[in-house]
Amino acid sequence: MDVYYVIKEPLITEKVTQGKAEVNKYYFSVDPQATKDDVKKAVEKIFKVNVTGVRTITVHGKARVNPRSRRPIPAQKWKKAIVTLKKGNKIELFEGV
Repeated sequence: MDVYYVIKEPLITEKVTQGKAEVNKYYFSVDPQATKDDVKKAVEKIFKVNVTGVRTITVHGKARVNPRSRRPIPAQKWKKAIVTLKKGNKIELFEGV
């Protein structure tokens, strides 16, 4: 898989910014078919940092209810990756957030 299609967007929330400050972890929304190895290679190539670990989570979306038929509409699921960097490395994209 091409590295530029693996990472969709960075996830920036209050919980994420606290984790970044404590243990050098960065969160990304990634392609659902991307493996941990794909995510590691993509982060290392795009941001030029050393990755020590990658954890992935498949997030299932909430089902909505159609107001007319009252039937549930399934929401799409997406994949989140938590990337841990080597001590001393940082991603400039997240700085100042």
